[in-house]
Amino acid sequence: MNLVDAIFTALGEQTVTVIGTEAVELVIPRIAAQIKELKHQRAIVAEEVKKLLDDFPLSRVLMSMPGVGIKTAATILLTIGDAGTFTSAGHLAAYAGIAPVTRRSGTSIRGEFPARSGNKQLKNALFRSAWIASCHHPASKAYYQKKRAQGKKHNAAVICLARRRCDVIYSMLKHGTFYEEQPAQAA
Repeated sequence: MNLVDAIFTALGEQTVTVIGTEAVELVIPRIAAQIKELKHQRAIVAEEVKKLLDDFPLSRVLMSMPGVGIKTAATILLTIGDAGTFTSAGHLAAYAGIAPVTRRSGTSIRGEFPARSGNKQLKNALFRSAWIASCHHPASKAYYQKKRAQGKKHNAAVICLARRRCDVIYSMLKHGTFYEEQPAQAA
């Protein structure tokens, strides 16, 4: 509400009357009250989602992975469930739209490109999760930096990380196991 107070202070200090000042004085408090109410409703919905997730056993499994919070876990679980409907992690990645696609036309093969299809909500959830992990989780950060060193742009490197994490998520959900940090393997 500091911004609202600053606006009214600035309006009070004006020496020139601007057309619409009186209308602004009527509208701003109403908009501020609506924003406050929306924030309150958002907090209520977030608490309800958290309670629903607590009843779902795979939510704790999924949230054990770094970079997966309540919102991301809810999105993933709502879109894929227990991962039993997917035959492999690659199938899940293709469904999410994070698996690379080879473009072909007749006899020409033009290499691999990011998929434009897939479940957008799941793709966004996996992307957000990978992005957060690339900032805060050491192993994910190292993988992200490795991809950047290979010449990939930010979004491409995050998608590569999301694809890698998709394999782990698939395994975790399929077997109901919590995330375990694996030691680095020698090259």
